[in-house]
Amino acid sequence: MAKKGYVGVGGVARKLKKGYVGVGGVARRLKKAYIGVGGVARPCWSGGELSYYGTAATLTNSIAYHAGTSVGNYALFGGGYYAPSAATYSTVNAYSNALTRSTPTALSTARRYLAAASVGNYALFGGGRPDSSAVDAYSTSLTRSVPTALSQARGQLNAASVGNYALFGGGLYSNSGYSNDVDAYNASLTRSLPSALGEARYNLAAASVGNYALFAGGAAYDDGAYSSSYLDAYNASLTKTSKSLGMITSRGASASVGSYALFAYAPGAKVQSVNTSLTTADIADLSRGRRNPAGGSVGDYALFAGGYESGYLGAVDVYDASLTKTVTTDLSKARESAESARAGDFLLFGGGMISTGNSAATNVVDAYTI
Repeated sequence: MAKKGYVGVGGVARKLKKGYVGVGGVARRLKKAYIGVGGVARPCWSGGELSYYGTAATLTNSIAYHAGTSVGNYALFGGGYYAPSAATYSTVNAYSNALTRSTPTALSTARRYLAAASVGNYALFGGGRPDSSAVDAYSTSLTRSVPTALSQARGQLNAASVGNYALFGGGLYSNSGYSNDVDAYNASLTRSLPSALGEARYNLAAASVGNYALFAGGAAYDDGAYSSSYLDAYNASLTKTSKSLGMITSRGASASVGSYALFAYAPGAKVQSVNTSLTTADIADLSRGRRNPAGGSVGDYALFAGGYESGYLGAVDVYDASLTKTVTTDLSKARESAESARAGDFLLFGGGMISTGNSAATNVVDAYTI
């Protein structure tokens, strides 16, 4: 499947960085190129600009409350839940950088509300509900192994990577216990226990920027509003710094672009940036306030997709490396609690809730590309 443009130069395929086409005897800059795939025009080159590619092969199950991450040339979606059948899944769907879907060995236990992050040559899926401490690792060849479990069984945690570590922080256990535990796994899958979060909480957001893995906001037991403004930052030596994010949020989303980590407030439209010096700033609001959007990054773009605000949303807001905001093509199906993962030049948004009362999920996967 074509994703990039190449041209023959001296019998050698050279990557197309700038393209031109003759129009009326004048060379005009080629901004986008398309190729026919299954009778549909798909973008194959955009000069680094963001485009909506279309839908990829559907997930094997309709799911929400799953996790997504990347390893090597693959985007992985693992676990999840489908309410009408009360089914919790252990299935893992893998998408190659050509958007070919496969199903590697399943997670060691079926679970929902798990977290995922990558380190070295591994993608890790950790925790989940019903209360689980299980961690599953997938190599670049999609071979599964089972590292040391989390220090505490918990779900509704989150994960981020920094340097030689993937970190799993926070979570909820036994329906009412709020965790401040942080488990760190290095590139050899050895576990260590850095300093705990500054505040026990769950449904927190996590992102990476520069020399830091960040854990922001969440539902906090000691906060009358049950939301937190805490920002805990771990550097590549696992030393922790804590400060206020400047906004109280839970069930928001995060993404990274250039020198910034971005955190989208929920249920409002506010977005804050955190730079490599841990300085926070307000940036342009989302086009609509929402809860449970999905965040992800590809190339020089951070995307926030979907969510819920008096109905399910398909809106996608885009921030570039200079924090300029635009909007792009909506998701093909409006939904909340989708998950994102990147495969090569593609950012995928898979699954999510499409009906109120946790009553229905989707298996749709939307792809954005550069």
